[in-house]
Amino acid sequence: MRRYGQNYGGEINLQVVNVVYVAHCLLKNKLTGASNIVDATAGKGKDTLFLAQNSGLDAEIWAFDIQESALDVTKRLLEQHHVSNKVRLILDSHANIHQYIKKPIDIAMFNLGYLPGGSHEVATHSSSTLEAVEQVLRLLNHGGLLSLVAYPGHEEGQRENTLLQQVFSGLPTRCFTVSKWEMINHFNKPPIFYLIEKVRN
Repeated sequence: MRRYGQNYGGEINLQVVNVVYVAHCLLKNKLTGASNIVDATAGKGKDTLFLAQNSGLDAEIWAFDIQESALDVTKRLLEQHHVSNKVRLILDSHANIHQYIKKPIDIAMFNLGYLPGGSHEVATHSSSTLEAVEQVLRLLNHGGLLSLVAYPGHEEGQRENTLLQQVFSGLPTRCFTVSKWEMINHFNKPPIFYLIEKVRN
């Protein structure tokens, strides 16, 4: 499930400065020391591939999606790049992350919206997204990062972004640092990127 725009995995296209580019740049160095990693919205696998290619050999990556077709595409992409052994593909909602992951999470990525080229009727929803985000925040390791791209350009995406901003704004500064990146000279409700770091347990 995903998306309202392009996504770039593996080598970053330096000619494209968008929210996904920013997310990858900010996560890349942190990935080298990460051992437990989550792609909460696998989609077509570009973020999953980015996480697999830039993490250590012993890293474990969990990729969630509710569409089997999306996981099939992700699996083929990972196999083509010889990194499928690091990734567990989970056919389930990211709202059920807690059923699969018990260890602290070092990095989690969310890229909300709908699957590129897929039905716009199948997209992330505010209720399950909030549940997943709250679970990840509870599991986030000290120094861990939660990366999230929201797409307020459609109705459910606008609802998701409003609720997420309320949650992120209310996180205690003692434990979390929250940043936000957006294009301020675009007027078609462009994607918004959030980065949350857990600075204290």
